[in-house]
Amino acid sequence: MFFTIPTLLTWARIVAIPLIVGVFYLPVEPATRNLVATVLFVVVALTDWLDGYLARRLNQSSAFGAFLDPVADKFLVCASLLILVQMGRVNALIALVIIGREIAISALREWMAQIGASRSVAVHMIGKLKTTVQMLAIPFLLFDGVLFGVVSTRLWGTVLILAATVLTIWSMVYYLRKALPEIRAKAR
Repeated sequence: MFFTIPTLLTWARIVAIPLIVGVFYLPVEPATRNLVATVLFVVVALTDWLDGYLARRLNQSSAFGAFLDPVADKFLVCASLLILVQMGRVNALIALVIIGREIAISALREWMAQIGASRSVAVHMIGKLKTTVQMLAIPFLLFDGVLFGVVSTRLWGTVLILAATVLTIWSMVYYLRKALPEIRAKAR
């Protein structure tokens, strides 16, 4: 199941990450770089929905695809946040909280799987909401301009990334609380 259509879309999401980053090193106007990076990010982010839809529709779900999909999302978000920190559009503390949570929860899930308790840290709606808000905030911050002559994408992106940070902490606390009984039981 390494080369199904859904898995290839997920691989494409990973391969596209250097393209999004590389756009910011092109010798073109900043507004052009911002627009190209934003469009690339949105198209790539939409493949996350599309690969899941196709996996279900074509009956091509696989354990490998289920593993690779969130990895691709985390790579995409982390790379984008690092670019945004470098450009001064996201505070490093916010990026640290978001990236740190991803590392901590991934490690927690791995450990919980090893002790046979992965159900206690299964993906929850709060985690999905966190990801959705991040995926909305990042293109606003990448664009860094004014849409339709009225909408400040930096302002909206900042509000959304702050909301994503709150959801990041909330979801981390949620998963840790769900895992705590298993952790206590195994620590004895």
